[in-house]
Amino acid sequence: MARAVEYKDGYWWSADGLRLHYRDYAMGENQSDDRPPIICLPGLTRNARDFATIADSFGDQWRVIALDFRGRGESAYAKDAMTYVPLTYVQDLEALCAELNIEKFIALGTSLGGIVTMLSASTLSGTKPPRQIVGAIINDIGPDIDPRGLERIKNYVGQGRSYDTWAHAARGLSEGGELMFPDYELSDWIGFAKKCCKLSSSGRIILDYDSRISEPFKIQGGEAGVDLWPVFKALSDIPTLLLRGEISDILSAETADKMVKQLRKATLRTVKNVGHCPALDEPDCVQAMEGFLNKLR
Repeated sequence: MARAVEYKDGYWWSADGLRLHYRDYAMGENQSDDRPPIICLPGLTRNARDFATIADSFGDQWRVIALDFRGRGESAYAKDAMTYVPLTYVQDLEALCAELNIEKFIALGTSLGGIVTMLSASTLSGTKPPRQIVGAIINDIGPDIDPRGLERIKNYVGQGRSYDTWAHAARGLSEGGELMFPDYELSDWIGFAKKCCKLSSSGRIILDYDSRISEPFKIQGGEAGVDLWPVFKALSDIPTLLLRGEISDILSAETADKMVKQLRKATLRTVKNVGHCPALDEPDCVQAMEGFLNKLR
């Protein structure tokens, strides 16, 4: 069984003056200074807590850094909601790399974090000094987003839900949960709730993000953003592991196959009976990531 790995909280400043947060997991006995860190980039409404299992599984040999995008977790909320867009997150990531003197890293991006990974691969190489992604794990996202899942996300993001107890939060979040984790039981949903919710000052349990992250979606065309296929090709020579939930309504099987065919060093692993998006603790995920990271050592 994987051991719980300790971490320290770290902070850095964005170009527009926001104090942003990351978790830096303690170096394990078998880590090597010449190995690049794994930088974990969360999904749209998620935060650094999603990646504790990554540190538990791989932190003995790899430095794991899990960040909170602006407006999530312990990172500050933006004054301008229109900065809640992928290109701004790329700039925030560059500021973090500069703060920690990181020039090479492995990017692990879930959903939105996968989009940030694609954009970073195409833009960070032009920074001074150049930042280089030497490996990419993209969790259930692609240049084309299935309209069914996009509509579902637009319908729930930004809703100001609150709950009396963690059990109530778990039941609330499990509504429609068969689209994500059909095999989850109540205890699993309580664990899920504790990752994506927090206790407010009034004693209510609320979602742990700024509800205004939904505002860019309201602009005509804002949900689509830029054409990501040309950007995606920046990963062409970078070892890439693509994870796809078998019943995902965000990344279709057709798009996933097209992605793998366009990259010379890509592999695809489908995670059985999971939707959008795999929690990364599934046996399929752990096995695939272990093999992928072993090749990068």
